[in-house]
Amino acid sequence: MTGTESDNPATGDLLDVYLPTYDVVLTEHLTVEADVSATYRAAHDLDFLRVRTPLLTAAFFVRGLPARLARRPAPTLPELRMFADPSSAGLPGWLVLGQVPDREIAFGAVGKFWQPDIEWRDVPREEFAAFDDPGWGKIGCHFLVRPNGANRSVLSYECRTSTTDPRSHKQMMRYWWLIRPFVGHIMRATVRTIAADARRGT
Repeated sequence: MTGTESDNPATGDLLDVYLPTYDVVLTEHLTVEADVSATYRAAHDLDFLRVRTPLLTAAFFVRGLPARLARRPAPTLPELRMFADPSSAGLPGWLVLGQVPDREIAFGAVGKFWQPDIEWRDVPREEFAAFDDPGWGKIGCHFLVRPNGANRSVLSYECRTSTTDPRSHKQMMRYWWLIRPFVGHIMRATVRTIAADARRGT
C-alpha cells in the first residue's frame, strides 16, 4: 500500500478525480462534536481493526472460511492504520489515493470482490483512474470533513464501485445485492469510531 500527500484538485474532490463514474455508491454522514482538525486527525489515524461490532466479528469469521478450509494461513495484523502508517497494513490491492489536510482522505482498491476468496491486484496510484483491464472491479472511497459551526464538523464516508466489462458488472451487481446492508453497517460503525476518537482528542 502506498500513500501520498496531494493538493486539492481544481474542481471537486479527490474521489471525483480517481473514480468519477461508478456502478453503485453508498454514503454515510455523521455530525461530530469536534472541530474539523480533530475529526480529520481521527480519520487519518484510524486503526481499522478497532471498528468492531458483534455482526462484524461474525461476518469476518464467515468471510475467512474459504481460506481456513483450504488451510491457507491468514495474516494476523496488530493494527491497520492505512493512512498514518501504510507499512502496517500490508493489504494487497489497496492504496491511498491522496490526502488534503483537514478535508479529505481518498483510498481505493482493485480486485474481484464478488469471488468467495477475493483476488486483489496491485495498481499504481497514477494508473488507478484509467485502469480498465477486463474482469476487474474498482473500489473508491473517501473520508470528507466539513465544518458545521463552532467546534463541530460533519464527517462523510463514501464508497463507490465500478467494473471494467459487462460480465464483471453482472457478477458485481449480484454480489452487491447480497452485501449492500453489510457494507452500510461497516461504514456506520467506521464513522462512529472516528467520531468517538475525535471527541476524545478535542
